[in-house]
Amino acid sequence: MEIVRSILTAIYIVVALVVIVIALTQTKDDSGLSSTVTGSSTNNFYEKNKGRTKEGKQKKVMIISSIIFGVLTIVLGILYLA
Repeated sequence: MEIVRSILTAIYIVVALVVIVIALTQTKDDSGLSSTVTGSSTNNFYEKNKGRTKEGKQKKVMIISSIIFGVLTIVLGILYLA
C-alpha cells in the first residue's frame, strides 16, 4: 500500500506542476467591456476553429489536468486516511 501511495504522490506532484505552468502561460480569454462597445462578433472563422489553436489546446490540457488533479486529491485523501 505504501508503494501505491508513493507512486500516486509522485504523479500528483507532476500534475500539480503541469497545472501551475499552464495556468501561468495562458492568456486572458475575454476582452471585457471593449468587445461589447466595439460590437465584436463571435461568429467568425477564428471562434469556430478556436480549439485547434495553441490557446485552445492549452485550455483542453488545463481542463484535463485539473480533473486528474482533483481525482488524485480525493484518492490520496482516502488512501492516507485508511
